[in-house]
Amino acid sequence: MSPVPTDVIDEIASVPPELGAVRRRRPDVREYAQKYFESIFAPVDDSQFSVADRWLVAAFATRLTADDETAEFYARHAREASPAAEAVLTAAEQSLWSGPFGHYAEPGLASENTEGLRLLAVEIAGIEPRLAAALAHAHLLTYRLRETDAASHDLLQDAGWSTDGIVTLSQLLAFLAFQQRVIASLTVLKEVFA
Repeated sequence: MSPVPTDVIDEIASVPPELGAVRRRRPDVREYAQKYFESIFAPVDDSQFSVADRWLVAAFATRLTADDETAEFYARHAREASPAAEAVLTAAEQSLWSGPFGHYAEPGLASENTEGLRLLAVEIAGIEPRLAAALAHAHLLTYRLRETDAASHDLLQDAGWSTDGIVTLSQLLAFLAFQQRVIASLTVLKEVFA
């Protein structure tokens, strides 16, 4: 397994020295982003959500939103962590959509409802049910966020996820959304410094 980078955002974005100087103006943000990454991918206890499955979920989720350096980074680590990586990456490719979409619970917003792909865990071929449930949940949060509710968490519990595991899964997905946006911004800024 590849070592955990000392600054994962710098590594993924290939931050040049000039842009690195800009990032160092906010040392607290850099430090906490890195610590968050390490707490997810080098945890003290991964009994509720294995590190290998975390890499798989990260590879799936980042590929759903972009074909970029972040998706490549997580795909590489997923391949190193688990033989299920190719099946997960294939599932991501087959689940791409141009969301967001879904139905609002509030009647006054019904005119803004949109149709689109709904990925169910049972539709994900070649992946064990517990991981498939996590991937379906990541898809829900990526494309159908407005439909997230207690029932979506019940599906995870029915697949064997504990409350602690669900919290960690949610934290992972939230971190990936943050990280991918930061890296996309840095990629744009690299053009300014070029």
